[in-house]
Amino acid sequence: MITLFVAFSVALLVALGLTLLVRDRARAWGWLDQANSSRKVHARPIPRLGGVGIVGGFFAPLCALFLVDSGVGHHFRSHTDLVVGLFLGGAVIAALGLYDDLHGAGARLKFAVQFAVAFGLYALGFRVDVIANPFGPELVLGALSLPFTVLWVVGVINALNLIDGLDGLAGGVAFFGVSTNFILALSRGDVLLSLLMAALAGAILGFLVFNFNPASIFMGDTGSMFLGFVLAAVSIKTSTKSGTAVAMLVPVMALGLPIMDTLLAMVRRSLLGRPMFSADREHIHHRLMSQLVLSHRATVLVLYGLCGLFMLVALALSYASSAQSAALLCGMAVLIVLLMRRLGYLDLGRAKGMQQVRQRNLWLRTMSRDVTRAVRAAASLEGVWSALRPLADDLGLARQELRFQRMLERGLEEGCVFEAQRSAGTGMPFEVSIAIKDGGEVLGALLLVWRDGRSALIRDEELALEQVADAVAESVARLRPQVHADPRRLVASRK
Repeated sequence: MITLFVAFSVALLVALGLTLLVRDRARAWGWLDQANSSRKVHARPIPRLGGVGIVGGFFAPLCALFLVDSGVGHHFRSHTDLVVGLFLGGAVIAALGLYDDLHGAGARLKFAVQFAVAFGLYALGFRVDVIANPFGPELVLGALSLPFTVLWVVGVINALNLIDGLDGLAGGVAFFGVSTNFILALSRGDVLLSLLMAALAGAILGFLVFNFNPASIFMGDTGSMFLGFVLAAVSIKTSTKSGTAVAMLVPVMALGLPIMDTLLAMVRRSLLGRPMFSADREHIHHRLMSQLVLSHRATVLVLYGLCGLFMLVALALSYASSAQSAALLCGMAVLIVLLMRRLGYLDLGRAKGMQQVRQRNLWLRTMSRDVTRAVRAAASLEGVWSALRPLADDLGLARQELRFQRMLERGLEEGCVFEAQRSAGTGMPFEVSIAIKDGGEVLGALLLVWRDGRSALIRDEELALEQVADAVAESVARLRPQVHADPRRLVASRK
């Protein structure tokens, strides 16, 4: 127990120090999460990269075990597969998250790295071979063990990433998952897994000191993906040692909230014709805030309570008989259905217009794909503007403007503005300006004006326009104009 307490304390102190250091450096160097999108909950720029504190806090006491000549250190070093899997896989995932936080990483790169790490874990012996079935005999996966293990690892990594939408939420959710694994490992006398979970718990709490509402720093993808990776890997080991009676039931229940939120997002985006990896404001925490009119902090506390319930059920499953497990699962299923109805996910009235929304979104995706393809093929700034002109008819714009400056051969700058107007409504003008950015450099701005009586930009339209703006940035950077504009990605809309 002393070793566990030391690991927890060291992780806590290192996470506190690193998070404080990163927060101050992020503010000084401009590594901020801007409050410039309709899906953002925070109202001011907040430093990111807080996940560095979590990663450092977790690894600090584990690295110390390589230097200390003790029974626990020898036991830790003897488990080569576990050490290599956690250190190497964790470092790769943390590096991926850090790159995404600093430069942005596309879904293709993220999944390529995540799947590679998951395959590596499987090769090291992190395998799901059996799934418990309280309603009958257990399910032996056989040849399906590899795909199930890989999907579990990648799924949990992204589930923690998706639920990171409110101050302290992802860290708190992970803490309850860690607590479940810690109690189970400790009850079995598994010192090694207990040590890992004690270190991760300390790292999470050290970070939450600065991340709980009102947060002064965000964990970013560095933290959320790293937490998901460690929980996915340790959960496999915990489940393997729990016996076939509850194999994988316990970790699934312990991570019930992020798994449920991820599945809802996948179903929702599929039905509405939205890109699977697009962001929205329809997650469980968003619905709690809107449907139950809860504050930011109250929403997080309610979800902590739900995670606590999932944890208790997970622990109960590890000691329950098959009949008791079936009863617990049925009870949780009823509770989840009631919660989904209360949050409006099962509202049949909203389902009536779903097909129309789906058709609109599919059309938007086709339109943005055609425009971005034409923009990327443009050989001049005039060609970029010509590729953008169809937006006026497609979106019903009253005015459309593309503005930037370019450097002339003689070293002078020439202002360059393309503008088009059309008769489209007589209402008050609603204006949106989207910055054209290449990395951290702002190249220009795309101005769109409607007169159709709207007072807000639909999130699906915003997604399509952001894709178009990214394509414009690529082409403008290739054509090498030097541009100066408002540095915000999406400027606040106004009538």
